[in-house]
Amino acid sequence: MNAAATQATAPARAALLAALAVLALLFMIPIIGVVLSSLKGTTEIVAGRLWSVTTGFTLENFAEVLGQRRIYVYLLNTLLVTVPASSVSIALGTLAGYVFAKLPFRGASPVFIVVVAGMFFPAQVLLVPLFRMFLFMRLLNTLWPMIIVHTALGVPICTLLTRNFFAAVPNTLREAAILDGASELQVLLRVILPVSLPALAVLATLQFTWIWNDFLWPLIFTQSDNRRTIMLGIVSMKGQYSVAWGVQGAMSLLATVPTLFVFLRFQRYFIHGMTMGAVKG
Repeated sequence: MNAAATQATAPARAALLAALAVLALLFMIPIIGVVLSSLKGTTEIVAGRLWSVTTGFTLENFAEVLGQRRIYVYLLNTLLVTVPASSVSIALGTLAGYVFAKLPFRGASPVFIVVVAGMFFPAQVLLVPLFRMFLFMRLLNTLWPMIIVHTALGVPICTLLTRNFFAAVPNTLREAAILDGASELQVLLRVILPVSLPALAVLATLQFTWIWNDFLWPLIFTQSDNRRTIMLGIVSMKGQYSVAWGVQGAMSLLATVPTLFVFLRFQRYFIHGMTMGAVKG
């Protein structure tokens, strides 16, 4: 019986693996194109030899990117936006998630819905009001608007995820800690967070990646070159008469290094954290 069931599911499993392989290949095609463009000159790319692997490769594009001072300015600006915005949004979301999960109060559900509803506002709807607000505050062409906006937009998703993770932690752990004389803050920091590392890994990975790769808000809130982030800087890399495709490809690959590092750093927690968040409402 078990052997027959195994034989029956073998074709379905093979079809699933084949479908996943095709999807993986489709996903990799643009990445392969970027890698090839970063290793080829603009002349070869314009001539239609982007996908050719028989022509010579060069590292001149990477040398040109690393030799420009403004690249490091872009990276520093992106880091100065990403790290504070990620840290503050995760911290605020963690505090709010703990309250909603472990400290219920009258009207908690409507308040939670209002907080989470912030996830569903399209960024395009907020462009004009935010631009006018930061113009009035004289913060345009600084990094502060991006930090503030990303922090505010990150709190709802952080609250939702941490609330779900914390709800999965047994209340007996909190009650035992309180009986031992711990305050609520001590319970959160010493009991809840250590067993919720997957949740923090998911939040750190998602928030860092989303903010690092953002293009819209830097485009709206910055005008000068020394305030651009890395994604906006990639667009500005142009030749004298044409788009420097090879240089842009090299810069795109270099821009992915920090996000790749963050993902690899938290990889062992990431899958478990996403699974935990999916099964608890």
